[in-house]
Order: sequence, then structure tokens, then C-alpha cells
Amino acid sequence: MTEQTQPRPTVVVVGGGYAGITAAKNLDEVADVTLVDPTEAFVHNVAAWRALVEPEWLDRIFLPYDRLLKRGRFVRDRAVAVDGREVTLASGERLSPDYLVLATGSSYPFPAKVDEPDVATARARLRQAHSALLDAERVLLIGAGPSGLELAGEIKAFFPEKHVTVADVAPDILTGPFDQELRDELRRQLDKLGVELRLGSPLRALPDAPPATRARISIGTEAGDELTADVWYRCFGVTPATDYLRGALDGARNERGYLRVDERLRAGGQDRVFAIGDMTDADRDTAGAAMGQAALVAGNIRALITGGAELASYQPGPAAILVPLGPEGGAGQLPGMVEGIAGPEATAEIKGRNMLVDKYEVLFDADPAERR
Repeated sequence: MTEQTQPRPTVVVVGGGYAGITAAKNLDEVADVTLVDPTEAFVHNVAAWRALVEPEWLDRIFLPYDRLLKRGRFVRDRAVAVDGREVTLASGERLSPDYLVLATGSSYPFPAKVDEPDVATARARLRQAHSALLDAERVLLIGAGPSGLELAGEIKAFFPEKHVTVADVAPDILTGPFDQELRDELRRQLDKLGVELRLGSPLRALPDAPPATRARISIGTEAGDELTADVWYRCFGVTPATDYLRGALDGARNERGYLRVDERLRAGGQDRVFAIGDMTDADRDTAGAAMGQAALVAGNIRALITGGAELASYQPGPAAILVPLGPEGGAGQLPGMVEGIAGPEATAEIKGRNMLVDKYEVLFDADPAERR
């Protein structure tokens, strides 16, 4: 009599962003993992601004999903309805895994996030945006959060002759739970780079021209100022990707569309449905938080599979951020890692010079030379 092999439990991970790829990779050894995403490659959006100003980076920010898992599979499709553990895809296929991980993230204006379904189209669109930037003498960035500040630094580092204006309704840059010392240091560096800040007054309207395209821009503020530019970028506007949820999961969304989760990152009152990353209300919308949640959920699913340790609870950490201003500038707040404010040297070493690309090439076992 031959001993029959026990079938491996099944896990479906919906969404291939930072949270999804981390959860899928961490579960690949213990379960039959299916990763679902409508695009053909993971986009390392952390480096999207660098690819905008220096297109050579386009060879490094797209990492094909079929290189992520050694045992599991990748399904290029879109989830159109999820109620409980059943996932209905746009193709009509239905998946009913033992464990479900929702990780569809959020949308954000192009080119900070690129959501084109195929790599060729995405690269072409980014190259067009690069050409529009090259032709512009004056650049307007609307939004003085991390994204807008980082883009301002990238443009001035690579094109110091361009005039860059950052506008925001807030009276200071980088609203949120950060030390004023960090804002002061970033403002000092922005001033040294020649970035103009227009803060504290609402715009009368957004520009009529699409963002990231060459056009004559002229808009007014409520304070009576006129802002002019040849290209503009929308550096605000996160929208959680939760519109495909149905039933109890749809009912678990809050007023802003984020999916509510419990302390173990379970959703909709179901023991085997987890949600992580930007689509949830668990923490701030950052790649680091998303990956931390993914690792915790992967550990919890492992515990459920093996019948081992008690499930872990997620606790948001203290506010942490790194804002590069080009490859050699920027500042950050890293409690537990750097005492006080991280200055330009630490920011460049940790993030600014390589934008964490090497880390994700290792995750995907990717050799950049093979994609050229």
C-alpha cells in the first residue's frame, strides 16, 4: 500500500503590489499559491519618479510576475467580485481557495503609479511623459506631500535649470504625524535646490490639461496669485481599490472606501479571509506598512495550516518616512533606526541612490541584463 500525499492547502492572493507579492512569496513553500493581477509585471512604483526623469530606469522597475513563485502560479486576470472566499474573475473563472488574501492596493495619479496592463504600453507612456518634461521650462506640482516633494527633488537634481513650483492648500509641507524638524530640513534643501513653494491657499481650479503632458498652464489661487507652467503633475489623491467587494466584505468598507480589518488583518468577519496594504484601514498607505502586514498574514496562514502558534496581531509602528530629493538629497524620520532626523547622506544610502530596486530584483530572482 502506497502512502497518499496530503494535498497542499490553496491560497489565492488578489493583487500583485507590494503587499501581494510579499504574501505570495512567503506562502509559496507551504501552500498552492495563485497570484491574480491584471497586469503582466510588478511595477516598482517607489522608483517611478526616477524613471520619469531618467528613462534608463525603465529597464529595472518592471518585474514579470512569472518569475516570482517557484511552486505557485500567476493568473493574469482581474477580480470583478469577491464575496467570502469565492473570487470571480473577469474571464469568468471562479476560485474558491482555502485561504484568501486581498491585496489590491490603491490607485494614484500617473506617473507616480503606472497601471497599464502590459509593459510595452507602460514604458511608452512613461517615455512620452519624460519627453513632455524635457520640453518644459516651468513645472507645477500640486501637492506638497511625500510624492510632490520627491518629484520636485528628482526634477531639480537631473534638470537644475527648470523652474519647479510646489503648491498646496496646507500651510506647510508634509502634513501628517512627523516632527517639525523633518519639515524644516526638507524645506531647507528644497530652498537650496531652488524649488518655489506656494502654500496655504486653495487653487481656484485644477489645470484643464491632462497631467504629465506639455501644455500652457495658468491657474489662480484664492489668495490672488497666478501659477504658470508648461507641464503639471497631480501629486495627491489615493483611492483604495475595493469596488469589486460584495456582500459582507462590501459592508465592511468605511466611508472612504477602505476595507476594515481586525487586529489579525481578517476582513468581513471571516476567519480565512485576510486583507492587507493600501486597501485597508490598518495603517498608513506606505509600501513598508503593506509589506509588514503581508509578512504577518503569511505567518498567520502558516500557523492555521500547521495548527501551530496563536495568530499574531498587527500593531502599526511609529510614523516613519524617507523622502529622497534626488539621488544624494532628502531627509527622513526612522524611529529605532536613526536617532533624530535622517539627513541627506543616510537618505541617499538607504533609498535615494538605488530606490530599493536591488531588493526587489532579488525577490523576483531577476537579472536586469536579461530584460534588456
